[in-house]
Amino acid sequence: MFNRQLTALVAVADCGSFTKAAESLYISPTAVMKQINALESHLELQLLERTSRGVRLTPAGEVIYKDAKFLFDYSRRSIENARQAMSAHDTTFCVGTSLLNPAKPFMDLWYRVSRDFPGYKLHLVPFEDDHRGILSEIGALGVKFDFLVGVCDSKLWLNQCQMLPLGRYQKMCAMSRSHPLAQKERLTLEDLEGQTLMMVKEGDSQTNDFIRNDLRRNHPRIQIEDTPRFYDISVFNRCAETGSILLSLECWRDVHPALVTLPVDWDYSITYGLLYALEPPEDVQRFVDTVARLLPPQPA
Repeated sequence: MFNRQLTALVAVADCGSFTKAAESLYISPTAVMKQINALESHLELQLLERTSRGVRLTPAGEVIYKDAKFLFDYSRRSIENARQAMSAHDTTFCVGTSLLNPAKPFMDLWYRVSRDFPGYKLHLVPFEDDHRGILSEIGALGVKFDFLVGVCDSKLWLNQCQMLPLGRYQKMCAMSRSHPLAQKERLTLEDLEGQTLMMVKEGDSQTNDFIRNDLRRNHPRIQIEDTPRFYDISVFNRCAETGSILLSLECWRDVHPALVTLPVDWDYSITYGLLYALEPPEDVQRFVDTVARLLPPQPA
C-alpha cells in the first residue's frame, strides 16, 4: 500500500525541489529524479515542470498529486481499520524480520512473556535491508509491523522509533575466507595495520564515530573506507569480493557464506534493542513494559 514513485512526487511538490525532497526521503536527488521519470513514463504524462526557480506541478501533476495524498490518507485509515477489525477477533503482534535484523531475538523474549498475553499470536513480516529504503521500513513501525529487534544507535533511526535496550553485541571483523588473516582464531589491532577497514560513514552513529576516531588517533596505519550508513547485502558482497575487512558484529557471523567473522582484541561493542513506534498502541507499550521488568538493571 506504499508507492515510492508517488511518495517521491508528493515530496518534490511539497518541497519545491529535488534536492530538498531527497533530504526528506533520505535518498539521493538522482534517485528522486529516476522515480519521477519512471512515474511519468509509466503514466505517459508530464507531471512536473523544471524551471530555473525549481519545479512545479503541471495540471496533470496537480491531479495525480491530490489523488496521491488522498490514497496515502486512505491507506493509513484502511490499515488502522483493518487492525481494529483484527483486534476484535484475533489479537496479533506483527514482528519485522530481515537478514540483518532477524526475528529470533524477539521470539526468545516472546517465550518468556507470552503467558502475560493470552490469546495473542505472532505474525512475521519480512522486509529488505536495502540501505536506501531502510528508513522507510523503520518509519513503518506501528503500521507495517509492531516490533523489530536490531542493532541501533543511529540518530536517523531513533528519530522515527523508540528503543528498549536489550544488551550489547561485540564488534568483530569480517573478511573473505581467502584473506591471509582468515585463518587466525582472533585478531589484534596490529593485524589490522596496513589493511583497509570498511565501516559506516561518520555522523550518524555515536559508537561507530568513537571507533573511527580511536583508530585514527591510535592506529593511523589502518585505512578506513566509508560504507553507506546502513549495511545491506551489497556491503557484505563488496567485502567478499575485495581484500578489504568489514567492521561487523558477532550476530552477523552467518550473513554471508563467503566471509569469516573473527573477534578482535578490543572493547568495542554496540547496543541492540527492541524497536517500536514513537506512539505505540496500548498493548505494544504493555509488551515493552513487561519485557523491561525482566531485564537486569542498566549500569548508571
